[in-house]
Amino acid sequence: QVQLVESGGGLVQSGGSLRLSCAASGRTFGDYTLAWFRQAPGKEREFVGGILWSGGRTSYTASVKGRFTISRDAAKNTLYLQMNNLKPEDTAVYYCAARQGYISGISGLYNYWGQGTQVTVSS
Repeated sequence: QVQLVESGGGLVQSGGSLRLSCAASGRTFGDYTLAWFRQAPGKEREFVGGILWSGGRTSYTASVKGRFTISRDAAKNTLYLQMNNLKPEDTAVYYCAARQGYISGISGLYNYWGQGTQVTVSS
């Protein structure tokens, strides 16, 4: 059974940085995509970005390009989201998700989810 556990959320001022981690377990992820989604209060869950575990190709939503970077440490089975130049509109619960196959921005295509970690950016 795949388990995903996020950590690293918190409160940061606008312009600051945070790094989220997602510890993945339960299988090998060579043919998987691992991704980050976020959900702000009253809004739908939104794709932030994803990475093909094998090869490391990444994809990001437009609003975070140039500010956020997704990476993975295959030896530790850990996914990261480095967030720089944070803005108040980045405030949300951030979720790690996994699916077998290509990177998709559609949350319904992901089979496995973490419990989420809160990121709050103050202005």
